[in-house]
Amino acid sequence: MTDGHGDTILVLGAGNFGTCLAQHLAEKGYHVTIWSRSQEVVDAINVAHKNPKYLSTINLSPRLHATKLIDSATLASVDVVVHATPTQTMREVLTQLAPYWRAKLLLICAAKGVEMGSLDLPSQIISEVLGAEVAMRAAFLSGPSFASEIMARQPTAVTAASRTPASAQRVQSLFHSAHFRVYSSDDPVGLEVAGALKNVVAIAAGACVGIGFQMNSRAALITRGLAEITRIGVAMGANPLTFNGLSGVGDLFLTCTSEKSRNFSVGYRLGQGQPLEKVLAEVGMAEGVSTAKAAHDLALKLKVDAPITNEVYRVLYENKPMAQAVMDLLTREAKPEVSFGPRG
Repeated sequence: MTDGHGDTILVLGAGNFGTCLAQHLAEKGYHVTIWSRSQEVVDAINVAHKNPKYLSTINLSPRLHATKLIDSATLASVDVVVHATPTQTMREVLTQLAPYWRAKLLLICAAKGVEMGSLDLPSQIISEVLGAEVAMRAAFLSGPSFASEIMARQPTAVTAASRTPASAQRVQSLFHSAHFRVYSSDDPVGLEVAGALKNVVAIAAGACVGIGFQMNSRAALITRGLAEITRIGVAMGANPLTFNGLSGVGDLFLTCTSEKSRNFSVGYRLGQGQPLEKVLAEVGMAEGVSTAKAAHDLALKLKVDAPITNEVYRVLYENKPMAQAVMDLLTREAKPEVSFGPRG
């Protein structure tokens, strides 16, 4: 155990990943407060040291305290804020924080997605709500990391990206451990694009398996999905090499090949012919469903070719039959394999 730097940490969001990160930091010796909208979750964490809804078998650290309040007292007592709520609620949550924000606070964002309507990445939401300086100093955490495996101390590696090198290095110091390796990057945009769009490709990968296609098909889909993500990222100013790293191909491979992924599970059931409403009722909301619409609109705005994203969008939002979507992908005209231009 370590006292780290004496930092006290607020984790926003008591879902799977928020609970996992809070527990990991508490196990490292930090004093952590986790925020939840649910009084039931707050009471269970504080009294029984369990989250009744997520990772419910884990005995949570006594260093981990829960609250339902976002106020001046909550923010005054912390040095670091980790944002782990879904991207679609991020603006609302950060707006609650804004009146109490202090200049020296470090914001670490673990949200993955593109905001519907605005088409903003998390960094853009941060800039609009908390200011450009906060966004410049903020760090973004992403990589192939199922929460349940981190909690089981399975070796895991992720990336912390920031435009401010000192912020990425501080995140490394906060999170790095023998079973949770943290690498640094100076390309938050690439990391954010990859983290968001891999969920859309994972829905397609799940559908591919649900239909009955085997490994050749899945490998092709993942590889072309990576090319599509890279095109969109490069159009937004990302470094193409980022997509060859943990937050790119690493996270994409994990999410597209495991039934632990809700996005994969949604696609798998759709591929088997189940209706979307039934799938979401049983699996729960998957980030890729909302991101598919935002990513479709973003690709149009950027004039970037995104055939997989477009077909996932049409299946989810235009009731296009899955078999027809697959056929339309398979019968596209032949193209060069590597291209970062709008017609790639």
